[in-house]
Amino acid sequence: MSVTITPFGPFRAALGECPRWDGGALWMMDCRKGLILSLDGQGAPTVRAEVPAPAGSFAVREAGGFVVALKEEVALIDPDGSRRSVGRIADSHPNLRLNDGTVLPDGSFLTGTMHIFREPGEPPLGGIYRLAPDLSFHKVAPAVGVANGPCVGPDNRLYLADSAAKFIFSHAIAQDGTLSDPRPFADLAPLGSAPDGCCFDDQGGLWTALVHAGAVVRLDADGRVTQRIDLPVRHPAALCFGGKALDQMFVASISDSGRLRADGPLDGAVLCVTGHGRRGLPARRFAG
Repeated sequence: MSVTITPFGPFRAALGECPRWDGGALWMMDCRKGLILSLDGQGAPTVRAEVPAPAGSFAVREAGGFVVALKEEVALIDPDGSRRSVGRIADSHPNLRLNDGTVLPDGSFLTGTMHIFREPGEPPLGGIYRLAPDLSFHKVAPAVGVANGPCVGPDNRLYLADSAAKFIFSHAIAQDGTLSDPRPFADLAPLGSAPDGCCFDDQGGLWTALVHAGAVVRLDADGRVTQRIDLPVRHPAALCFGGKALDQMFVASISDSGRLRADGPLDGAVLCVTGHGRRGLPARRFAG
């Protein structure tokens, strides 16, 4: 196996997040700047929407436009660019905002909060929230410190990283989206990093970005590392599979998140990784 890593186009993000391959293009967000972009097959970027920063995550809608997790609300962006709020969390705090999100198999959008700079022993505010296709909005699980990388595994459980705890847990998903039966899956602390964005390959391996260790790793069903790829960026943030055969890996990275900074020649770039021997799964769209 010969892994090749190249920058995917000229774009450099402050806080590159949420890459997803959809419709023959790579979609992503610069959360620090409030930009939703698409990158064509050569990595040339086009801004598709601008939202209030800091933003947490987004997904493409079946009806066109996007669903976006903003600081304390979830909004729909219509194809004409108009924005409307469809859900707001109950808590408000300067150090609290919505963070990473995903589309569940039923077409709903799930997103969780991050509450940083807490005092020792201070419980996090916020929670895990679901926007249903009928646009009802509910809290479905308690807060974690920093919710990242939610994705559904081959066992139909939700895998969710708490980056503050450097741990990934799995949860049962009820029909209404409520999460239960949390189980420990993988402790990333021995790898010297918190887990950030996550995705599954088509063989059931969970990949996560080691945001403090400049690498991505693959975990098997028992949470053991089966593959590691070191990257030429200091802070990889999120990853997905793409390309016509879903055999390319795209990794978004950070140059200045506000807490993490790096000034290397590729920091903030999207990397294209090939030769890893894996394929991904198609991205889902929000059904609302």
